[in-house]
Amino acid sequence: MQGEDPFDQGAGSILRQPKAVWATAGASVVAFMGIGLVDPILPSIAKGLEATPSQVSLLFTSYFLITAVAMLVTGFVSSRIGGRKTLLAGLALVVVFAALSGTSSSVGELVGFRAGWGLGNALFVSTALAVIVGAAAGGSSAAILLYESALGLGMACGPLVGALLGDASWRYPFFGTAALMAIGFICITAFLKEQPRPARKTSLLDPIKALGHGGLASVATSAFFYNYSFFTILAFTPFVLNMTPYKSGAVFFAWGLLLAVFSVLVAPRLQERFGSLKVLGASLVLLAVDLLVLGYGDHTTAIVCTIVSGAFIGMNNTVYTELALGVSDAPRPVASAGYNFVRWFAAAAAPYLAPKIEEWSDIHIPFVVAAATAVAGAVVVWVRRAALTHEAEELEPRHATEDSVAVFAD
Repeated sequence: MQGEDPFDQGAGSILRQPKAVWATAGASVVAFMGIGLVDPILPSIAKGLEATPSQVSLLFTSYFLITAVAMLVTGFVSSRIGGRKTLLAGLALVVVFAALSGTSSSVGELVGFRAGWGLGNALFVSTALAVIVGAAAGGSSAAILLYESALGLGMACGPLVGALLGDASWRYPFFGTAALMAIGFICITAFLKEQPRPARKTSLLDPIKALGHGGLASVATSAFFYNYSFFTILAFTPFVLNMTPYKSGAVFFAWGLLLAVFSVLVAPRLQERFGSLKVLGASLVLLAVDLLVLGYGDHTTAIVCTIVSGAFIGMNNTVYTELALGVSDAPRPVASAGYNFVRWFAAAAAPYLAPKIEEWSDIHIPFVVAAATAVAGAVVVWVRRAALTHEAEELEPRHATEDSVAVFAD
């Protein structure tokens, strides 16, 4: 992306794209909103369905467990039926299961419907970037920035939309998501033509085979520990803050803004100056410190630390995804799928284990465990630095944005 101005009013401008690109990008915003949508309404859901925090946190567990397994399927599907049909299939599943989530009469039903939602979201977001780049006018730079903006906007606005709709009823955010994704389905049906299929079909085992590379396996292992910390904050902190949906939504909106800014703007500059591995190691250690202060501080301190964690999470996402795509000779979609297959299991585990750990001990210990896993991620990077250093130095700074979109989406 260096040397190009994506906001130039020429053919490659981010503002001068076909309707198909805008339709897919708009649906991507809603898709990423779905990740943090339930954050501010978790206490309301627990109250409405008479469920415990550990039961309600299974909304994240089922969602990301299915997402992890789906990483082995999305490439297999899209390489056979094409990007357009894969997008529409994912959107249709999200519409159905998001709407069903709003009708749930028990936490078990809601957890099950969130699993179906996770499958639909995995099919959609893992395909959307390739579709946007393929349909974009004037090269990939503007298209990548557009998708990247959709990712940041969705992550930031999800909690805010969840709060605004959830203040009246915890069911409304689910119905709202279903309606918005239905509009996205109609727009993509109307404006997006089928994209060329890849020359080689992806097998179900290709991502697993890619993990046989020591460097990729090391990045995935470190990211597994990091993701446990990440999703302890995302899924467990709302119960600790115990705020109204509006206030909780505002906190996580600020968190999402920091995540987007540090992922897109700050991390690439720090990498260029200090190197990827130093930035990643320092950010993981700082995240661990932030988690400890969050866990032992007062209520105001917990709010501040929750927001600040978005900065470290944004930097970590950028560097991890860059390393995952550049550390092995596997094709990027295959390396991305293998990496995500490993790391999303931690995203499924943390929301369930953090409340359980609190039940077994006290409110502080889940954050101590999350801090320990962040440090564990840093230790893996340090121990394996010889295998990762060459690849980290070879990667150009522009990969920090392009690749972070690709892997986070997958």
